[in-house]
Amino acid sequence: MTCEVSVLYFAKSSELAGVRSETLTVSQEITSQQLWDQLVHSHPSLCAIRDQVVLAVRQEYVPIGNELLTLNTGDEIAVIPPISGG
Repeated sequence: MTCEVSVLYFAKSSELAGVRSETLTVSQEITSQQLWDQLVHSHPSLCAIRDQVVLAVRQEYVPIGNELLTLNTGDEIAVIPPISGG
């Protein structure tokens, strides 16, 4: 089964993707790695930040890896790149 989620891109990820938000159709059960791969498939330039990016699902940080996510229509996914500062 699939569902529609809202994907929000922040800072550098928004620049690379060329959008600030979009609706994406994804599998209801998906690993965070598969989710990231789907985002990169849609926006290949995102691979530039792969090692620094963090995903947030329903406002909770999720490491990119084998963690299984159960998503529902309307869920919010945030793509949060490294924050520069200092």
